[in-house]
Amino acid sequence: MPPRKRAAAGQGELPGVSSTKEIQDILWKAADKLRGSMDAAQYKEFVLGLVFLKYVSDAFIERRAQLAADPELAEIPEHRRAAFLEEKDEYTNGNVFWVPEKARWDYISENAASAKGGVGSLLDAAMDELMKENKALNTVLPKIFNKENVDQKRLKELVDLISDARFTGHGDRPAQDVLGEVYEYFLERFARAEGKRAGEFYTPASVVKLLVEVLEPYKGRVYDPACGSGGMFVQSAKFVARRRGVDHSHDIAVYGQEANERTWRLAKMNLAVHGMDPKGVGERWADTFADDKLPDLKADFVMANPPFNMSDWARKTEDPRWRYGTPPQSNANYAWLQHIVSKLGDRGSAGVVLSNGSMSSKQSGEGEIRAAMVDADLIACMVALPGNLFRTTAIPACLWFLTKDKTPQGAKALDDRRSEVLFIDARNMGTMIDRTERVLTEADLEKISDTYHAWRGTKSARDKGLSYEDVAGFCYTAKLDEIAKHDYVLTPGRYVGATEIEEDPDAEPVDERIARLTKELFAHFEESARLDVVVCEQLGRIGG
Repeated sequence: MPPRKRAAAGQGELPGVSSTKEIQDILWKAADKLRGSMDAAQYKEFVLGLVFLKYVSDAFIERRAQLAADPELAEIPEHRRAAFLEEKDEYTNGNVFWVPEKARWDYISENAASAKGGVGSLLDAAMDELMKENKALNTVLPKIFNKENVDQKRLKELVDLISDARFTGHGDRPAQDVLGEVYEYFLERFARAEGKRAGEFYTPASVVKLLVEVLEPYKGRVYDPACGSGGMFVQSAKFVARRRGVDHSHDIAVYGQEANERTWRLAKMNLAVHGMDPKGVGERWADTFADDKLPDLKADFVMANPPFNMSDWARKTEDPRWRYGTPPQSNANYAWLQHIVSKLGDRGSAGVVLSNGSMSSKQSGEGEIRAAMVDADLIACMVALPGNLFRTTAIPACLWFLTKDKTPQGAKALDDRRSEVLFIDARNMGTMIDRTERVLTEADLEKISDTYHAWRGTKSARDKGLSYEDVAGFCYTAKLDEIAKHDYVLTPGRYVGATEIEEDPDAEPVDERIARLTKELFAHFEESARLDVVVCEQLGRIGG
């Protein structure tokens, strides 16, 4: 979907405009309104559904204000102007969802108190109308607001709170940008609230950014086989917009699959609010192993954070994806890796988050599968991550970077890295933001990604004047025969060695320091012995 035209500063401004931070605070209070009556997963669906409805309504009003301010409107006869402002194509052609009158937030807010059956009936009807009028939203939006277990009074209070938030009128920032930030903020807050259960829909932002910065998905097909709420796709588009401008953010086409219905809905809405095509995550949720919805896809980039060490998965021993060995039923890690390899184009590359055990496990044939993948020269880089990055699991994690082509790739003029693997040990990186959570800082992300790009000889490394060299304790490039000697264990700490301690040129020479300390030690003993004699003499006098 092409980016929606931005309103000029001042256009479409509305009373009650809030800063993004104020909107976030207002909406988190709205979530708290429902916290007491349902669990985090349920109120997530309620609140994000309402936020989305508010967003499409505000974006619709913003577009309407643009049309009303257009000088060409004066050329339309006055009696036809109102009809012109209700023409669906004028909105959809501007990449704005068409919002029927009874689905507009103002209508819902104005009629909330008097609606028969409560405001929930209005909201369910609004969701239904939106889905009927916008094919991209078909089956996506929640119709859960008029159920018997929903407290309509509390829901009305929630609607009132959300009415205080405006997603438009932020200078030259369109509603899409503002709500995109709010939506990401909420996903992060809900992930913290849900703890371990949040792993199915949320990957920490700094980990996603690291995957994107290393892979550099400027153009082509981006695939995520366990896409959660779509964060990999959103960050990929942001990366392209940041490096090459907003007009190029749609140079990538996204393809994903998600097994959980609720999470799939979140992904569809997340893509929509970021101006991306919701069809990218399919027409329906489905299990990637049992029902691959994209059997013929060949992707330029794959990014994934699949469930760690999953034992309950749809294993088929004769699956053609198991080219390097059949993964065990007890653990799907190597099923994910081989599925991802099967999706890579001839020059495709991938970044995958897995548990640390995947780098060294030899159980149930996993060691043999790993050896076959190494010998096939599919492994480009292994990164050991620091602990506490994931609130959703205490299991230490690592990153696998895979590639189908380590050659210079013609005009790209990359360094030839055939039969080599880069190891990066980032376990000592990151900053604790509270007692239990660590994040990778921008400096950390840059150090790791720059190291990879310097090793691979990419254009971004050349532009920065970077060249690669091994750094003891941090990075090391190993030949495949060296990895074979280590029995195909891919743990970076085994290869990078210990950190070298830089010598201070003004420091005291070691031999001189030893002599000085020895002399001081003997002097201490002599003084201690002298004091012992004095004490004994004093005690003798006291005793006498």
